[in-house]
Amino acid sequence: MNFDLTDEQRMLQDTLRKALATANDPWAALAELGVIGALFSEGAGGFGGTGFDIAVVFEELGRADVALPMIDRALVPGLLLTAAGHDIADVIAGTEKLAWAHGELGARYDLDWVETRADGDAISGQKTVVVGAEDADSIIVTARHAGAANDHTGIGLWRVAGDAAGLTLHGYDIAQGGRAAELTLENTPGEPLLPEAFDALSQAVAAATLAQMAETLGAMETVAAMTQDYLKTRKQFGRPIGSFQVLAHRLADMMLEVEQARSAVILAAGHLHDAPAQRDLHVSAAKNLIGRAGRMIAEEAIQMHGGIGMTEEYALGRFAKRIIMADHRFGDTDHHLERFIALRA
Repeated sequence: MNFDLTDEQRMLQDTLRKALATANDPWAALAELGVIGALFSEGAGGFGGTGFDIAVVFEELGRADVALPMIDRALVPGLLLTAAGHDIADVIAGTEKLAWAHGELGARYDLDWVETRADGDAISGQKTVVVGAEDADSIIVTARHAGAANDHTGIGLWRVAGDAAGLTLHGYDIAQGGRAAELTLENTPGEPLLPEAFDALSQAVAAATLAQMAETLGAMETVAAMTQDYLKTRKQFGRPIGSFQVLAHRLADMMLEVEQARSAVILAAGHLHDAPAQRDLHVSAAKNLIGRAGRMIAEEAIQMHGGIGMTEEYALGRFAKRIIMADHRFGDTDHHLERFIALRA
């Protein structure tokens, strides 16, 4: 397996880094550059779609501390619509605002747990932590038309208009930036997209998990660089504190964890389009490692910065918060350790 970026991926990385450093409206800038198209295959109207394409885009978003709902507004809805055979040109152009609603209170991280019901095309139930729902043109909703709450079969996809009858939203700020909402649907009309959606949902969530890991890796790289710079400039007893052996060793451990996290993201990216069991095995291994490494890096960075690392005005606090909260998206370290063990068995 070749882990090197292609020339096109390097160009994409450089373009993204420059654009995110100067853009006043990052979403508009990414849409204008056509970056969203890198998340999807040529067959879907994009120009990428591989695991490495997705990782390149989201690593740069994480490095720049940009709170864009790219996973929830573009990647997952676009992949689900593509699986249903629908055109996603407006998604790639950045002109259609979408959200996806799957999580439920009783589900924990289990993808097959869906209690929301579809009676024909009328949907009733509740969805939780739906990012970007408040200003979405439409929401891709999972609902069950057959089977028990934890069956793989009987889960379908519907498109629900953002102002549909019977749809109630309660919005709130989320720790990693942006807003989410709790959704209540009461006989809400929806457009049927896909009657059996579990396989498509599993693939989309695997891609989203990779994207979240790459974004976290980018944030970890920035945090490590900020810590290194701080240790070079902060002085105690007349010399930079980075010259003290204890802190130098702790920084070296941080850098080692960043490189291990990078290897994990590369591994998951290379297996994104494998058979489901193999794909999920590598994704879970990577997500578990990213969660553990991220917590270590965030905590060490704050400790070595001292009190300034906890202030709202200093960027380190925002990065650390995003790294810690990322562990709780798409399954935390414990969930993925359990899944890895089950898949290995």
